Amino acid sequence: MSKQEPEAPVGNQECEIREGGVQEVGIQECCPGLLTAPLDEDQATALAKVFKALGDPVRLRLLSMIASRAGGEVCVCDLTPAFGLSQPTISHHLKLLRQAGLIDCERRGTWVYYWLLPEMTDRLAGVLTRPAGQPLPEPTGAAS
Repeated sequence: MSKQEPEAPVGNQECEIREGGVQEVGIQECCPGLLTAPLDEDQATALAKVFKALGDPVRLRLLSMIASRAGGEVCVCDLTPAFGLSQPTISHHLKLLRQAGLIDCERRGTWVYYWLLPEMTDRLAGVLTRPAGQPLPEPTGAAS
């Protein structure tokens, strides 16, 4: 694999998380915030896979270590010693983060280097963020 900058969306296009890959769609159609519209089944399934990858403390720490690294990338040789786990276990966790679309990697000789894919973390933040100035929806059946 080679490290390439992702193509920026064109005009009013964004990438949508869908099972089986990323698709370009209009901004309004792309992954609505949880407070603006219900997720459809495909969106919920795809997002659940990403949240599941983040639901493990080791993977969350790995993602944090990769994302916060000066220079934007880190060698697996620098990640493994931070954990009391075997190298194959760390590689498995990194594979799950890659499959979730959170990181990418490139082999350089003996070592593999990892970097954050900020598009996915930005998308997750967008799904979880309430639009500025918008009140929370009123509960249905609330007593007045």
